[in-house]
Amino acid sequence: MSDTEEESTSSENWLINSEWIQDFLRDYHKQNGEFLVKDYHVSNGSSNGVNNLSEVLAVKIDYEFKNEDQHLDLFIKLLPHDPFSRYFVTEAQFDLREIKFYTQILPDLIDFEKRNLIPSAESMFIAVPKCYHTTYTLTSHLDNPHASPEPPESILVLEDMRPRGYKSAHFTQGLNLDEARSAIRSISVVHALSLAMKLKDKIDLNEKYPFLFQISKASDSYQQLVEQGLPQLTRFLQKREGRDNEISALNDIRNKTRNIIENLLQPIEPMGLITHTDFWCNNLLLKDGGDSSAVDNCIILDWQMVTYSRPTNDIALLLISSLPSSVRRANMTKLLDFYYECLSENLAKISVDLENDLGYSRHKLEADYRKSQLLALLLCIGSVDIALGNENAEQRFLDVLEDFYKDGILSSDFLNDN
Repeated sequence: MSDTEEESTSSENWLINSEWIQDFLRDYHKQNGEFLVKDYHVSNGSSNGVNNLSEVLAVKIDYEFKNEDQHLDLFIKLLPHDPFSRYFVTEAQFDLREIKFYTQILPDLIDFEKRNLIPSAESMFIAVPKCYHTTYTLTSHLDNPHASPEPPESILVLEDMRPRGYKSAHFTQGLNLDEARSAIRSISVVHALSLAMKLKDKIDLNEKYPFLFQISKASDSYQQLVEQGLPQLTRFLQKREGRDNEISALNDIRNKTRNIIENLLQPIEPMGLITHTDFWCNNLLLKDGGDSSAVDNCIILDWQMVTYSRPTNDIALLLISSLPSSVRRANMTKLLDFYYECLSENLAKISVDLENDLGYSRHKLEADYRKSQLLALLLCIGSVDIALGNENAEQRFLDVLEDFYKDGILSSDFLNDN
């Protein structure tokens, strides 16, 4: 046992111990018997400091198996220890949704690609960590949000990619152009495979995966966040000179935000597909010093909000929330070109022609993206507390509001006019 483990929090003490590790190793190796655990080390896994939906632990395990020394770097996601946060997460099934992404959606996408990849095509890389283990069991305490914390019933064990040279994206400085391209390349694979699977296997993704974040519930959840964030944002803008136009525009759309959110979450067929729906830099890992053109340069984390929606929602949230204003303004069109190219190339690998089979042109992508920008802004408003107090993030937010107002996006009539 390492010194760090001895000094760990109570939640770590009753979960990450020798008995748990023995059970985990037996399950991982599919063999019974005792494994010689030489050492293990437990630490906080939330390196970016923003994780409201789970408690995250990083665990390093050194052990002996079949007379060979082995090592595992794990990333363990648990329910929040706070009983109120815990109730919020389990009631909305954020934890279950992510577990089922790894245990149902991901294996289905991998299997679909194996069955449909054309012989001459290079296989696609689904940019998520390896899933080692999941546990999900309901207990009666969920009916009582005031109950004392209990051992977690929801556990997701993933590979910790950081020892392999990945680092968290930097929210303060935002993504550079190469990093944005890497993120777009990664999400385009999930978009392409889920879209093609829907078409070729003739399935309704919402019926196949009923745990997806249903649009009515998602709209309610996001609306609650917007209602919390708008007063904070208004107070912030009132302290800045020359922001009366943006304040007035935000007040005009305030009573319509739930309808706007629900409208923009709805997929526009035939382009409905699996979206991450929380696709911003704090949910990305980037390979430190890696080749920006490599398919494995960006890993996507945190699939708690996975939804059946429109692809431009992911792209808009990434560009609006995570790019410095100069990068976004100078490269938006280029990045949309790049996404369309990636999506087209990935679909072609499984014999789907984006423009001819689906009638989806680059022009339609831009029209959809224009609408998705308003949804992205509302989601950012719902999390505005992350930006406030951070000078760079505040300026990015101000620039987005200014640009959207000038472009007519920040308007209650925007959707009617488009």
